[in-house]
Amino acid sequence: MSGRYEVAREEWNGVKLEVYYLKEQPWNVPRMMNSMRKSLGYYIKNFGPYDHKEARIVEYPRVAGFAQAFPGTMPYSESIGFIANLNHPDDIDSVFYVVAHEMAHQWWAHQVIGADMEGATVLSETLAQYSSFMVMEKEYGRDLMRKFLMLEMDNYLRSRGQERLKERPLLTVESGQGYIHYAKGGVVLYYMKEMIGEDAVNRALRKLIQQYAYAPPPYPTSYALVDALREETPPNLQYLIKDLFEDITLFSNRTLEATAVKRTDGKYDITIHVEARKFKADATGKETEVSVDDWIDIGAFAKPVSGKKYGDTLYRQRMHITQRNSAFTFTTAQLPEKAGIDPFALLIDRIPDDNVKNVTLESGPAQQTQI
Repeated sequence: MSGRYEVAREEWNGVKLEVYYLKEQPWNVPRMMNSMRKSLGYYIKNFGPYDHKEARIVEYPRVAGFAQAFPGTMPYSESIGFIANLNHPDDIDSVFYVVAHEMAHQWWAHQVIGADMEGATVLSETLAQYSSFMVMEKEYGRDLMRKFLMLEMDNYLRSRGQERLKERPLLTVESGQGYIHYAKGGVVLYYMKEMIGEDAVNRALRKLIQQYAYAPPPYPTSYALVDALREETPPNLQYLIKDLFEDITLFSNRTLEATAVKRTDGKYDITIHVEARKFKADATGKETEVSVDDWIDIGAFAKPVSGKKYGDTLYRQRMHITQRNSAFTFTTAQLPEKAGIDPFALLIDRIPDDNVKNVTLESGPAQQTQI
């Protein structure tokens, strides 16, 4: 790569940050700098040291549309970063995200190198996805992650329908199955974070760094990650390891009805009737329904303010669901616009749009009961 570059330079805790860009395309350089700073802050704190004196991004022409990580240096296509228009407040900050993903490779694929076998990309691309999701969450908030998660889930679901050979579980994914190790993998680890906690997931990842960073052969396999996560997962959630990594698990959750009654104290009692179904798929896509015995969120959202797509979260609670049809009642401080099951689309659901339903306001005072 060569060009008549402008160079933006900063220093962050002794690391030199640089972005090489064309002077005609300066718009997203501050986003890139911000993402490098935030990524280094999160990754060093949670995973371990950054072992280079600089971190630089270098623009290249749109003969291709990707970014890539080399030690300390990341080439980045102008087409996906430098000329991206991100002016709408609900836009996913794809520039920030891609930089965070490539920065994560300074740990996952540069420090920890997977064995050349099935599942290897879990230790590089899946972990880079999860890492970038966490930097995104810290920057933009937990609530706004639902848009990103739904896009990733849609990518996985559409792509698995085009699989010509065999879909593999995440644990044994093949290197050419990007829809699994990127899209599904990021959603799976983010869901694990929601279920067992951010600290627990990051403790498992630090174990990988401590054991395998820059280590000679034998190199780790995806089982090293799964075993580390298993140690951090409480007994009542051990089923997640099999569901998310060893099997191909799908859900069909939907809200059948959502009603609200205003209480005498001005709050609202919300009642939702939901359906939860769970399936296991084989390599060819054949699905078998299995019993639901899962911890699944229910929740409610406020009406979005003008110009926004998503409203504030008014209620969120994890429930142990063991049957196909259930009803739940909870109380919110204001009238929600929508309520339902798995409202943040954490589970891999074939139709996530029906997880929540518009709330219908009914007349008459409610009993002041709450869960």
